[in-house]
Amino acid sequence: MGTDTPATSDPAAFQAGPSELRRWRQYLANERAEASVYLALAERRSGEEREILLALAEAERRHEKHWRVMLGDDAGTSVKADIRTRGLGFLARSFGSIFVLALAQRAESRSPYADDPHATAAMAADERIHEEVVRGLAARGRKRLSGTFRAAVFGANDGLVSNLALVLGISASGVPNSVVLFTGVAGLLAGALSMGAGEYVSVRSQRELLEASAPDPGARTVLPDLDVNANELALVYRARGMAESQATARAARVIAGIHAKESAPATGPIDRADDHEAIGTGIGAALSSFCFFASGALIPVLPYLLGLQGLIAVIVSVVLVGIALSITGAVVGLLSGAPPLRRALRQLAIGFGAAAVTYALGLLFGTTLG
Repeated sequence: MGTDTPATSDPAAFQAGPSELRRWRQYLANERAEASVYLALAERRSGEEREILLALAEAERRHEKHWRVMLGDDAGTSVKADIRTRGLGFLARSFGSIFVLALAQRAESRSPYADDPHATAAMAADERIHEEVVRGLAARGRKRLSGTFRAAVFGANDGLVSNLALVLGISASGVPNSVVLFTGVAGLLAGALSMGAGEYVSVRSQRELLEASAPDPGARTVLPDLDVNANELALVYRARGMAESQATARAARVIAGIHAKESAPATGPIDRADDHEAIGTGIGAALSSFCFFASGALIPVLPYLLGLQGLIAVIVSVVLVGIALSITGAVVGLLSGAPPLRRALRQLAIGFGAAAVTYALGLLFGTTLG
């Protein structure tokens, strides 16, 4: 990868100005903080993930050493890491979750070293690679929670948007406050039950389709009896997309190995471990969708439960839902490595757009019926 310390890293080689010294001190503080983030995450991991995080911490220490050499006697009083890095460290020490890895991925992508002449090319390359390493670690966590998380996000968002639209539409028609409240509660229950049932059927159906495509583990027991010349095991590999020549060669090696041992292996070559983690379970998705839809759908109803009426209730409901939509959008953006503000604004635009349409229809029908 090259050396981490360039020829210009000798402090005597040039005269550093006050702005450069401040910038280097900030880099030094940030590298220390980033190393502590990876160490904190490593404490909550085991096996390969722990080793990867410890290696990332060691790389940040190398960068820290570079800036200490650059500063020399001008290191002065230690400064604090920037607020983003400090916040990341707090989350890593407190939670150590996929959420922190997603934030760390974004932090690595903002490295200024590529444009700083006093950082080495190796350091800039390190930061780019660190982003990919953290992306890979975060992807493991995303895969583990994606099924339930998808149901949770969709459930909360649907509850917020659908019940806000329902409540505003009914409220705009001029019906009594009790009717609006009853309609909102009915919409909450009906929507939550529908979402839960729909998620269960959807996830179960998807898992059943995948299970139907998985190889039969019992098929490995007949491998020693296959005709070496016909070698129909090659058809299995061809059916899975392998070229004929490759399939034939692989099947021949497998059969030869099995006959050499005179028994079928404990785990045969036609076994394939299908991973359903990204889908989740039907019960988990259903419960998650039900609970999050209900919690989301409750928010537009809260002002009416508290006794507010008319325009005041509408305004409070819209504000509360706007805050909730912004939070869900930002969380999705952070976990996916996308800009959280953009995702929050997108959620707001979609939710308020749907609510505005139903509110306008409510006003129209209220005027017509009146």
